[in-house]
Amino acid sequence: MARWPLGLLHAFGVALGWLTWAASPTYRRRIAANAAQAGYHLADVRACIGHAGRMAMETPRLWFGSPVAVTWDVPAQLLEQAYAAGRGIVFMTPHLGCFEITAQVVGARYLDRYGPITVLFRRARQPWLAAVIDRSRDRPGLETAPATLSGVRQLMRALRRGQAVGLLPDQVPPDGQGVWSPVFGRPAYTMTLAARLIQSSGATPLLAWGERLPHARGFVLHIERFPEEMSADLDTAVGQINAAMERLIRRCPQQYLWGYGRYKTPRPGAAA
Repeated sequence: MARWPLGLLHAFGVALGWLTWAASPTYRRRIAANAAQAGYHLADVRACIGHAGRMAMETPRLWFGSPVAVTWDVPAQLLEQAYAAGRGIVFMTPHLGCFEITAQVVGARYLDRYGPITVLFRRARQPWLAAVIDRSRDRPGLETAPATLSGVRQLMRALRRGQAVGLLPDQVPPDGQGVWSPVFGRPAYTMTLAARLIQSSGATPLLAWGERLPHARGFVLHIERFPEEMSADLDTAVGQINAAMERLIRRCPQQYLWGYGRYKTPRPGAAA
């Protein structure tokens, strides 16, 4: 599948997305409820069903295949200035569009000058899948940190070296590793890690997401400044991050994973 054209993968992905939607009443209800919480009717965001399938099917190509076309939409000198500050960068990306592509292209472009980007990930429970994912992300400019205490330390070390780290702050953390904070007006359990990394290191917070272009023409990497100064109060800072994620999602709600269980009860886990 990594050798297939992107257009073919996306065509199968659309079919897969709609098949999943048709087969799962729970999935259908979650998409409709999450979209309604944000003020959208299903008709407004129904394209997200096909985009979820595209995301799944394009993954082998992004992990193991030849490079895909990526256009940059980044303010002039933004990344150079952020790296030059020497305190590192925290890239924050919601479950929007193609979030696999963002770290890949940033890491590849800036490896020689500023070192790799380290991304946080939750290790797969199945050993065979974990091994596949480890191989897929073993590429120049990209390092991975598990969602454990050792992984957090790895992120901090990268920031101290002035490097970049990336994470999805709208991913629901285990119980004890987050706080309840509004998302589209409803409390959602939200990780504190992104805010803590920025507060403790002084790193530059940036927002990033990969827009999937129609007709398999590739992707657009959008990177922008965090819209305000990060608060020193943890709960306030988490709320600021959630608000920033909301604004990104409203840029392209058709490519957001409305089927993600954003409001679910966190699973048990020890506090980091």
